[in-house]
Amino acid sequence: MKIYTKTGDNGTTSLSDGTRVPKSDSLLNAYGTIDELNSFIGLLISEENEIFLTKTQNFLFLIGGMLATPTDKWDCYYKDVCLEDFILEIEAEIDRMAAELPPFKGFILPQGSRAIAYAHICRTVCRRAERLVVILATQNERYKIVQKVLNRLSDYFFILARFFHKKSNIDETVYQSIK
Repeated sequence: MKIYTKTGDNGTTSLSDGTRVPKSDSLLNAYGTIDELNSFIGLLISEENEIFLTKTQNFLFLIGGMLATPTDKWDCYYKDVCLEDFILEIEAEIDRMAAELPPFKGFILPQGSRAIAYAHICRTVCRRAERLVVILATQNERYKIVQKVLNRLSDYFFILARFFHKKSNIDETVYQSIK
């Protein structure tokens, strides 16, 4: 089987129902950014393998599929998916790690180790994905649950970076104003 179809050579691609859309479509920007986030999570896993990261990758893959599916078909294909439950799992992971961390002292510079830096890259790519989904949610309320997942995940990656600081015994570098 050949991987190339040449159907996208004209700048369009298919959604899951076969609808052709421009590759610049806001849906593609959103789920393409989620795919990018998923790839960066894979890079993070190569440095520091937290079990919850693979679970997150699976959910992000599912969310990408949801975004590639018209929302009026979500009940057909994703009726058994409960993203609210995944949000609760994210919050539990945040709470678990945060319980071991010192109080927050201010803005933290994204540095310290590769794992810490990758966690911050995941946080920032996640925030970009969230901003793109916010645009979709203004057009269709069904995307708000995806927006909520991404908002919580970006918090998770921030706490994960702090957790890696503690785990590796690397001091956090707090932003110092140069005014």
